[in-house]
Amino acid sequence: MAYVNRTNAESGVNLLALRSHNAALVLDLLRTAGEGGISRLELAERTGLTPQAVSKITARLRADGLVAEAGRRASTGGKPRTVLRLVPEAGHAVGLHLDRDEVTVVLCDLTGAVVAERRVPLDLGAGAEAVVESAAGEVEALLAGAGVSVLGVGVALPGPLDHARGVLHRVTGFPEWDGFPLRDALAGRLGVPVVVDKDTNAAALGIAVVGSGVGALGGGASGSAGPAGRSGASDPSGGSGGSGPLGSSGPSGLSSPLESFAYLHLGTGLGAGLVIGGGVHRGARTGAGEFGHQVIQLDGPPCGCGNRGCIEALCLAAVDRGAVGEAARVLGVGAANLVGLLDIDLVLLGGRTVAAHEEAFVRGVGAVLEERARLEGVDDGAIPVRVAPGGARGVAEGAAQLLLAPLFGRGED
Repeated sequence: MAYVNRTNAESGVNLLALRSHNAALVLDLLRTAGEGGISRLELAERTGLTPQAVSKITARLRADGLVAEAGRRASTGGKPRTVLRLVPEAGHAVGLHLDRDEVTVVLCDLTGAVVAERRVPLDLGAGAEAVVESAAGEVEALLAGAGVSVLGVGVALPGPLDHARGVLHRVTGFPEWDGFPLRDALAGRLGVPVVVDKDTNAAALGIAVVGSGVGALGGGASGSAGPAGRSGASDPSGGSGGSGPLGSSGPSGLSSPLESFAYLHLGTGLGAGLVIGGGVHRGARTGAGEFGHQVIQLDGPPCGCGNRGCIEALCLAAVDRGAVGEAARVLGVGAANLVGLLDIDLVLLGGRTVAAHEEAFVRGVGAVLEERARLEGVDDGAIPVRVAPGGARGVAEGAAQLLLAPLFGRGED
């Protein structure tokens, strides 16, 4: 399968070897600069590297086909500066989202843009061998006509799991997966590097890397914004307001990456991806984010994890009864607990269940957070609640970032 070689056949560059710190700094600035590009002088100023070091790095990146000239820009008191840009098509990664009942696979270029996509039904309970073969077949089908090499495959699926080893634990509802080495199984089948993570972590990583898709998120919740973009009301459409992490624009016109947020994913299950200090927080055993299995009702309904009264069980049961407002309030209680524990700046909601009732979930969760902020006497109001960008393929795009982000110095533990 020549199309999944780890090395770019034309340039002979092994992209996975480009993880030196300085090269990653330069590549990330080139990525965020967009098609307009950035000059070597600007790269030196923003990285703190010497102009000579930047020249050496960019020369190597140009030789490898990752960087090209984007024209010239007028300068003050000297000859026009040459502007450089990232070449998006110089490398690709596959993002694979294994949900309980469907598989989504995307092919992304170096900027994270999706250039090909497939989605088909899947039974996660069909057994490891069948699921691995089905997933690998979808990856091969996606790449068959693409004619590109890939860095590897990022896989995102429900947890819990061991991200470092790529081994699954007792996936909620599918205990038969406990101990299965998914990373090694898929890598052996496809012949490329594979990285495995929880669906919520992958989605959160994708949001953090691209600056949270600010175009989709808008400027913030309506009302007056505090220093972290806080406001007294939540607006699923974005609305006005929002300074701090959401308000500052980078060279590409997108806001700078968010430093502190929770991504809550309610689909066939419920989990959280946590970004703290600009990076995904996985915990010492990579098990952080099992948000859906916090018990809030001791005598509540049984959950697939073995406990009773978990937020996941309560939310999904309410949705099944058509009580979406109740489900939103239950989710809001869990979100308020998370906000109180971690003091994050933003709550993002995603997953197919949220997508079917966006306004109800944003307003319901936001109302609980607002009430909690009022009771605590928080001066700048409740933190914003919004629908996450990415839509139905947000997790798959985040899975691709498991391979792409480290090239730009992002996504490392």
